[in-house]
Amino acid sequence: MTKIIPQIRKYMTSTVHTIGDEQPMSVAHRLMREQHIRHLPVLHQGKLVGVVSDRDLHMIEALDEVDPRKISVSEAMTTDTYVVDPDAKVDEVVKMMATHKYGSAVITERGHVVGIFTAVDACRALADLLAR
Repeated sequence: MTKIIPQIRKYMTSTVHTIGDEQPMSVAHRLMREQHIRHLPVLHQGKLVGVVSDRDLHMIEALDEVDPRKISVSEAMTTDTYVVDPDAKVDEVVKMMATHKYGSAVITERGHVVGIFTAVDACRALADLLAR
C-alpha cells in the first residue's frame, strides 16, 4: 500500500501576516499579540529577507538599554529562513524543521509569501494524519 503524503499547502496558514524590515520591534510585538501569532516573515520592498519570532524579540529586548520603539525588526530577525514551495510534501518540510530546529517554514510562490507553516500547523497535520 502506497501512502499519499499531502502537500504543505493543505496545512499551511494562508492568512499570513508580514512586517517590513524597518518597522520597530514594538510594532512586531503588537501585531503578534493582536493576531495571536509567534512568527512574522520580514519583507524589504516586497521581498522576503528574514523571519522574526516572538522569541527573537524577547531576546533582543533583554539586552540593556534596548528601546523596542527605536530598534528595527531587521536587527532582531533571522536571515536563515526556511523557504518552501506550496507543493512541498509535509513529511519533507517537517523533517527539515526538526533537523534544523526551525520554528517555521515560509511558503512562497513566484517570489511572494503565500503562507507559513509552524510547529502548531505541524501538530495539526500530525493529528489529522494519525486520525486516518
